[in-house]
Amino acid sequence: MLTRYMINRRWAILSIAALAAFAVLAVIDTRLKRITGFGALDLQRASTAAAVQTIALAWATPGRAFMAGLSLGFDYLFMPLYGFAFYYAARSARESFAPRPNALRVALLIAAFIPLLGALLDVGENALEALMLMRGPSDGIAALAATFSSAKWLCIFIGFVLALAGLVGLFWRRRLEQIPGKV
Repeated sequence: MLTRYMINRRWAILSIAALAAFAVLAVIDTRLKRITGFGALDLQRASTAAAVQTIALAWATPGRAFMAGLSLGFDYLFMPLYGFAFYYAARSARESFAPRPNALRVALLIAAFIPLLGALLDVGENALEALMLMRGPSDGIAALAATFSSAKWLCIFIGFVLALAGLVGLFWRRRLEQIPGKV
């Protein structure tokens, strides 16, 4: 069993690593968009074969293809970092707001897995995007990738809410610890 200290430590380390990976992705994507007119977010929003084909053509030259591949590939490092950072944020919130067995504790444990589902959806989205970039797009695969992307963003939003709850819980818990007999 993980202690509250261990949960918060993992949350902090993974959050810092996720922010660093996000910064690298942002730099790559900004450069890619500046050079080609399209970035990774544009590909995530592309829900038709024609839209994906337009982006693929813009990324077709060797230097641009390398940058696009680096962006898609580096995203695979980012996925578990943000997924588990949000997971531990939810675990921290659970330890702060529901330290004893009750319905809220169970709900927060279930909610902790939603960001991990988002990371898995991100894996599927990237795999479908890579498939379309390498073998050519189709409307069905483009629509499926866009659906995965929308579901992923919902899970990430929930992850941010859980992280906010975790932060509130940290301060709330510290405040309670200052009151004699409350914890």
